[in-house]
Amino acid sequence: MANREEKRNLETIPVGSLGIIALPSCQSIGEKIDQYLVKWRTERENEHKDSLAFSGYQRPSYLMHAKVPRFGSGEAKGMIMESARGCDLYLLVDVCNYSLTYSLCGHTNRMSPDDHYQDLKRVISAVGGKARRITVIMPFLYESRQHKRTSRESLDCALALQELVRMGVDNIITFDAHDPRVQNAIPLHGFETVRPAYQFIKGLLKNVPGLNLDSDHMMVISPDEGGMSRAIYIANVLGLDMGMFYKRRDYTRVVNGRNPIVAHEFLGTSVEGKDMIIIDDMISSGDSMLEVATELHKRKANRIFVFSTFGLFTNGLEKFDEAYENHVITRVLTTNLVYQMPELLEREWYINCDMSKYIAYIIDTLNHDSSISDLLNPNERIQNIVARYKNGEL
Repeated sequence: MANREEKRNLETIPVGSLGIIALPSCQSIGEKIDQYLVKWRTERENEHKDSLAFSGYQRPSYLMHAKVPRFGSGEAKGMIMESARGCDLYLLVDVCNYSLTYSLCGHTNRMSPDDHYQDLKRVISAVGGKARRITVIMPFLYESRQHKRTSRESLDCALALQELVRMGVDNIITFDAHDPRVQNAIPLHGFETVRPAYQFIKGLLKNVPGLNLDSDHMMVISPDEGGMSRAIYIANVLGLDMGMFYKRRDYTRVVNGRNPIVAHEFLGTSVEGKDMIIIDDMISSGDSMLEVATELHKRKANRIFVFSTFGLFTNGLEKFDEAYENHVITRVLTTNLVYQMPELLEREWYINCDMSKYIAYIIDTLNHDSSISDLLNPNERIQNIVARYKNGEL
């Protein structure tokens, strides 16, 4: 991957001067992304670097200072502290970052996804249509769990996408959207949902020795029917078998707004003695993930690895600690695309998959108006890292 950047043909003229606005929810990942871009653009030999079209191409930082101050009543306003005229702007926001607070009539209020989304709109509004192009990078797509209508209910995600487009956003980049079909709400605008399959496999191979990457020793598991495509992709690129659980529900009762799960039924070949990869888009409370792991453990599976793009851990980490002690799970891999509580990073069972370099590649390539299709399909990079693992090079 080190020499891959030099291979990227970014000789084209940038769309505009690059500007990145990392909202407070994405401050740390924004700084990492900026460091990569500064390094690459300093090293990149480009014959046009001194031409007018490339003015401002090489800078000590691409982060633009923006803030969202609050009034005592809890109301707010977006402010940009420098000119965004003619910029190719990338706005980063993590709607799941509950660690941020603000004062509401003397009370401390934690920021909810609604607050973060509102702040994003405030910053776009502060740009005032002066930017050449606006791309929103929203790793966890706002309200994406409410992706389809089954009764008289709202379609919040579709409405939010339409609202952003009306405000002048050209592209929306998200990661592992709960249901990518929400893009049907904005069919004439750019919408990319990126899956971090390569980063998961890299994280596993770099941290876990002695894996046999073949169908006799390993299996990929989808915890429900909704996540089948993720599991199928990983199984195909690694040449493994796949299994699936489906939830058996009691449709005669409603508990907390949904039909309770009676059991997890398994479809697939024997898991006995094999290492398992359970893959899903998010760990919310983690209950269903741990139930699936427990079922596999009962069926005498060997090591159990959990891949999840968004580790929200809404009910804390105790259940995972317990599952680790009882050998129900071996490792949990999630990304830094959403807020990670400090104690999570210290856990023995946790592997952090850093996505900042990948996002930096996407921003760098898009700023040059080049194709990102090779970044969206990581098959070649996965095959390379698997080959290196098998040769003992990692």
